[in-house]
Amino acid sequence: MSGPPVAAEPLQVDFRYGDIATADFPSLAWRRALTKALTTSGSRRLRYQEPQGSMELRTALQAYLWRARSLRCSVDQIVIVNGSQQGLDLCSRILLDTGDRFVIETPFYWAARHVFESVGATPLFVPVDEEGLQTEALKDIKKVRLCYVTPSHQFPLGHVLSASRRAQLLRWADKAGAYVMEDDYDGEYRYDIRPIQPLHAFDDAAHVIYLGTISKTLSPLLRLGYLVVPPELVDAFRTAKRLTDRHSPTLEQAALADFIRSGAYERHVRKLRRKNAERRAALLDALADHFGDAVEVQGSEAGLHVVAWFNNFDAAQEDQMARNARQTGVGIYPVSDLYESGRRVAAKRRAGFVFGYAALEEREIWQGVARLADALRTV
Repeated sequence: MSGPPVAAEPLQVDFRYGDIATADFPSLAWRRALTKALTTSGSRRLRYQEPQGSMELRTALQAYLWRARSLRCSVDQIVIVNGSQQGLDLCSRILLDTGDRFVIETPFYWAARHVFESVGATPLFVPVDEEGLQTEALKDIKKVRLCYVTPSHQFPLGHVLSASRRAQLLRWADKAGAYVMEDDYDGEYRYDIRPIQPLHAFDDAAHVIYLGTISKTLSPLLRLGYLVVPPELVDAFRTAKRLTDRHSPTLEQAALADFIRSGAYERHVRKLRRKNAERRAALLDALADHFGDAVEVQGSEAGLHVVAWFNNFDAAQEDQMARNARQTGVGIYPVSDLYESGRRVAAKRRAGFVFGYAALEEREIWQGVARLADALRTV
């Protein structure tokens, strides 16, 4: 997922969430895939391509999703998009009109909320707890077109939607006639828990739209993601994609298809999982070493970020804490920004920050936490 706005001033250690390390990109392997795609495309006419995405890439993704996520779908259900953000945008255009309502978790992924609101729809916020979305709150919600969730690793708190609540969510969607948009933004990264099957893999997931991306495994610069949509929505998404930008870049699609088919993509993901597990361990150790019991970490079992709660500070101090950190060259990002009413909801809560670690080396993580500890002594 995308992180908060880029800081205006340069930072020596930036715990911005959503970023990944430049050094982790498989430059040589990707260059080979691009070169192969370029040299084998000479016989193709320079013309507009299928808006839904190349058959090669959709076929490769179909096999990968079954191997990696136990997700069964037809090739026709897959739509290639320019990153997860375009996937969100297409859903808003197709499923929401001015005056419609949509359900979204709180705290939430800020870009999802705002893209749905941009078409004139109104959010209905449903809180999360240790079992994920509080689906009991859905029983009184009717006449809703869309429900946006992050069930495998709730953003930003990291909770996993329990099996009973997954079933309850799917039953509600069927009864309400709503579509559930499942954002599986970092499903490749599990550390202390077993892989979680996506909602789309359930037998009664007829109303689920699955959103995936390579931004957290290869690079957000490639702008490639994918949707798995119910059969009845395929034509609508294909038409919307054509009207929006005709199609996603074909050379990159061909390269990614070859990268997946060759096994290089899954080898790369396994390597990244190991490296990010080491970064995660460094962050947890550094926070424990410098703050001890004064900090409680949440959501560390998976993903590429954690939420750290500072027990000796309240939420009203988050902005000052972030300013002090920036003065020492460290970027930290308040979790209160991801609640529906921001500081008003968070006023009586302890201070919390979302720490991304995938773009940092272990020594930078230790350095950043040490600087942060010094900065917070003057708050």
